[in-house]
Amino acid sequence: MDFLLNPNVAYLLLVVGILLTLLAIITPGTGMLEVGAAFCLILAGYAVYNLSFSWWALILLVLSVIPFVLAVRRKRREIFLALSIALLIAGSVFLFKDDKGGPAVNPWLASVTSILVGGFLWFVTQKTIQAIQSKPTHNLEKLIGQIGEAKTKIHEDGSVQVAGELWSACSDSPIPLGAQVRVVDRVGFVLKVEKDVPSQ
Repeated sequence: MDFLLNPNVAYLLLVVGILLTLLAIITPGTGMLEVGAAFCLILAGYAVYNLSFSWWALILLVLSVIPFVLAVRRKRREIFLALSIALLIAGSVFLFKDDKGGPAVNPWLASVTSILVGGFLWFVTQKTIQAIQSKPTHNLEKLIGQIGEAKTKIHEDGSVQVAGELWSACSDSPIPLGAQVRVVDRVGFVLKVEKDVPSQ
């Protein structure tokens, strides 16, 4: 475990742990990010416990979560996100102290890591928020009136292919497999269809 007491190793574990924690906030539910974050933070915590560190830098790290949460939930998210990244970088770089009281982390390692983590966090957070806030791509109302093909027998239930996609369907009267159908209505995500009779 002695290698964990190297400030550079501890710094990387801490940054990765916090990064995984922030990503888990915007994409909850998988469990993998949470487990990875906990593992890295426990190892980094061991180093923090045994190495000389700055309390003010530790406070900055804790505070970096607050503007990040605000960036996810409020307008002007770029400001909050930039503040969160700045606090994360400053807190992690200056957390561990050398014998003279200065930062113990290698400045080149800190610079490269800060640029990569900051850029990655900015890009992923922006894209994730855009995906969450984007409207559904399917406008089911546009399917009404379109022609499709019955992929199963259709009556109380069945499947049709319309606009290149497979949909659940129902019909007032039985429709055989392979018949051409027309969408006349929808009930939630189920298309109501009828057998299409080509005009003479």
